[in-house]
Order: sequence, then structure tokens, then C-alpha cells
Amino acid sequence: MTQFVIVGAGLLGTSIAYRLAERGHIVTIVERDHPGAGTSGSSFAWTNANEKTPYNYHLINALGMRAHRELENEFGARPWFHGGGAVEWRSNAHEAQELDERVERLIGWNYAAEWISPDRLHRLEPALARDASGDAKIAYFSDEGWVDPSVYIEFFLGKARDLGAKLRRETVTGVDLSGDKVTGVRTASAKTISADVVVNCTGRWANDLGQDVRLTFPLAPTIGLLVVTAPAHSGVRRVVRTSAVNMRPDGAGRIMLHSEHDEQAFTLESSSHDTYPAALAMIERASRIYPGFAGARPEAMRLSHRAIPGDGVSAVGPVPEVSGYYAAVTHSGATLAPWLGQVVAAELAGESANDALQDFRPARFFGRQTQPSAPARKPQHV
Repeated sequence: MTQFVIVGAGLLGTSIAYRLAERGHIVTIVERDHPGAGTSGSSFAWTNANEKTPYNYHLINALGMRAHRELENEFGARPWFHGGGAVEWRSNAHEAQELDERVERLIGWNYAAEWISPDRLHRLEPALARDASGDAKIAYFSDEGWVDPSVYIEFFLGKARDLGAKLRRETVTGVDLSGDKVTGVRTASAKTISADVVVNCTGRWANDLGQDVRLTFPLAPTIGLLVVTAPAHSGVRRVVRTSAVNMRPDGAGRIMLHSEHDEQAFTLESSSHDTYPAALAMIERASRIYPGFAGARPEAMRLSHRAIPGDGVSAVGPVPEVSGYYAAVTHSGATLAPWLGQVVAAELAGESANDALQDFRPARFFGRQTQPSAPARKPQHV
């Protein structure tokens, strides 16, 4: 049996931990806070391959969506997943053109994308204002949905622990090496946790596990702002994306809102006092689309540092300068988690390497592998 230490108990870390424990390996998950406290817990968590380019990046996200569906066959239920698809329209001319091009591209890639009528939009979302979409074309992506990260993490962490995996609440301060071989991790409490393999699932903190340059690669994290309303009878049923605001249900009558236009002025040090005006502005714009939002108040504003490798796409695989060190860093964790859990565990267990990950290895940052086959467009960060 191989002894694995997984750093980070988010969507990816708990997925990989379960699949390794399922194979009979010794698994220790190390989390400095509570499970899901990092980016996973402050994510819009929209499951999609919608805006993901180039094609090879779209493909692995489509595989992630399929893996989410297969979890229901495996476990009989997936209480963390909420389907119903996503609807989108754009009132801004430039954004509308981009949506036109995107829908055409996705149809060509055999993705579930179509144009629908205003009448069908209102059957899907009866609480919408009658003129909500105006004259804009309306796109519907029926296979999309959203994930409740806390429910997902609790489920897979529980499954992993049932199989013997351990969770340790520690801050990892460095990776122990013997020459170019990993031997474990050091913690802030001056303890050492031995490992044959360390799997870094810390997202935007991936380069914080020590000062050894061999363990680092370029990251380009961005700030995200999410607003969660107090319970309100807004009537939002699914992911809804517009030029004004994006929204989805968040459980118990709460709605999660996001808008890229409202987050550029903030840092992780911004307080709720700083973000409150932006939250009110998002709710006001949402109320023009869903009259039920009128009078809703923000219950929480969440700022996160999104995990984005330097070239905008995922970095998953061994770091070439060190034996026994594996990174899994992606902005698409909510979509990719169940698929990466399977394929990363299989690879780490020596079973097989998945060809779909070929262009996403960290080795590309070390001159060991070519860049992805087409330039990656900067993702829409939700």
C-alpha cells in the first residue's frame, strides 16, 4: 500500500482521497481550516463545459459533467447536484455576439445547446418578469446545473473516512524531500506527516507549500465576489446568466448572485462594509428580472481567490523535478471533481494515465511538454 498525503479538503481533495482509499491505500487529508473552507466553499459551482476553450479543455469539463451523472448510478442519489440546465441571454451587443458564436461552437461540439423562445423561457422560469429578456436571443443548456460544495465534500469525506482515510486539521508549511524524492510534509505544529506521495489540492495556495522552486509553477488567481440573499420568494429555479447579473438557487430560499462587473475593485482584505453596496446593486438589478427579488437583503458576501494556473487552464499531474509530488489545480473544480477523482486516483495507483489530461500537465511550465493545442481564452470566472 502507498501512503498518500492530500493537502486540501475541498471538492478535488475529498474526491481523490475517496478514490484512493477505495483502492486500499493509506490516505491522510490535511486541511488547515474546516473542509471546504477554501475556494470550494466560495464558488458559484456551476457545472458546465460552456465557456471552456480550447476544445481539449471543453472535453475534460464535458467528461466531468458525465461523471456527475454517473455518481447517481453509483450511489443511488447525488443530493449535492441540482440540474435543470442553464438559461442565458445578453442585452449587451458585444456579449450577444459572443453568445451567438459560443452556441454555434457548442452545437458543433455536440454539446446540449439550443435557442429557445421567450414562451419556453417563461415555462422554465415562471417568476421572470414578462419582458425580462427583451429582444435578446435566449440560449438553453439543458445538461448544466450546480453543485452544493458543502454537501459534496461532506459526502466524499465521509466515504473516505469510512474506508480508513484520516483527516488532520493542520497547516502544512513545507514538503519534506530526500534529494528529489518526497518523504512527507511539515506542519505549523512542528509535526511531520510521512508520505510516499503528496497530492497538492490547495488551489490558489498551491505554491505555498514551501520555498523549493521545483514545487512551484505559474498561477494567475483572480478575485471573485458572490452574494447570497436572505431567504426570498424570488422564484429562481436554475442557473440564469445575463448581462446584468448571474444567479442560481442556494438552498432554503436563498439565492446566489454573481457579476464580474462588481468584483474588480475588491481584494481578499475587503470587508463586508466594502462589498455591501455592490451586493445591494446586484440585488437591485436582479429585481428587474425577477420581481420577487424586490426587498431582498444580502445575507452574506463571499470573496474568494480563484485557482487559475498561469495559462488559464487546469494543471493536473506530477511535477517533473520531484518524485512523489502531484498537483491538481483548476478553476473548474465543481465540474471536474468527480472525474478527476477517478482518473487521478487511477494514475496515482499505477493503473493508467488518462490521455485527456495530456495537455494539462504541470510539466508544460517546466519546458517538458508543449502548451495546449490552441490558446486558452481567459475563462468567465464563475
